[in-house]
Amino acid sequence: MTASLLRTALALLSLGLCGVLEATISCRNEEGDAVDWFTFYKLPKRQDQESRKTGLEYLYLDSTTRSWRRSKQLMNTTKSALGRTLEQLYKAYASKNNTAYLMYNDGVPKSVNYSRKYGHTKGLLLWNKVQGFWLIHSIPQFPPIPEEGYGYPPSGRRNGQIGICITFKYNQYEAIDIFVAWMAQHLKTHLLTETWQRKRQQLPSNCSLPYHVYNIKAIKISGHSYFSSHQDHAKWCVSQKRTKNRWTCIGDLNRSPYQALRSGGFICTQNQHIYQAFQGLVLYYENCN
Repeated sequence: MTASLLRTALALLSLGLCGVLEATISCRNEEGDAVDWFTFYKLPKRQDQESRKTGLEYLYLDSTTRSWRRSKQLMNTTKSALGRTLEQLYKAYASKNNTAYLMYNDGVPKSVNYSRKYGHTKGLLLWNKVQGFWLIHSIPQFPPIPEEGYGYPPSGRRNGQIGICITFKYNQYEAIDIFVAWMAQHLKTHLLTETWQRKRQQLPSNCSLPYHVYNIKAIKISGHSYFSSHQDHAKWCVSQKRTKNRWTCIGDLNRSPYQALRSGGFICTQNQHIYQAFQGLVLYYENCN
């Protein structure tokens, strides 16, 4: 199955309800423990007075931490949350056991070719007859193919990146119904959106429909530390504070006129810990003209 077969989608989920079993496939934290879900925000590589960043540091939040914290590990190590989680794929592949997986990315690992005809989609599913996980992210050329083991591509270092991993019971896979929708109108909420603001490829904030969409312009890390949307390859949105329906969506599609005809996906949740964590990242956003 290729990324071009995936349609523009929302997956509406209630996180933290499934429970996990230590001995089965699941999302995993930096200690290797099973978690219901986690989300990460890989920080952009910055040259500032504070320090020289590696482009491999990330913020981390899961079903047990409740708020953002700095990662103990770097993104390219097997002890990172992604490394621990994907280790299950590489072990399953090596042992040839009863495990299925699906990897999709419009930027194929190690490929120098890039086509705008296909979906702007990036993700991985791994499962057996007990349970599995779904990882959706914004990192090009990631993850490495199973034969090569875990690694993090240089193409994912410079800009901010994002992802979310969710653990599912086997019988829940059929319940993930992917469908076409305009996000703000379907979710019935004003959205603050953070997607890659490339020069001449961005769309302005839009207030023409009942539910508005505003571009986030700067992301706050902590205190006076922040970075611009121009440094951020992440794709996410969060309901405006004053709205009744409080949603957070994490995915792989930019708000760009060049991507209007391309496929992409978002996982959306009303989990309040995730909502509060992402609301806290918004430094300021662009109002409508």
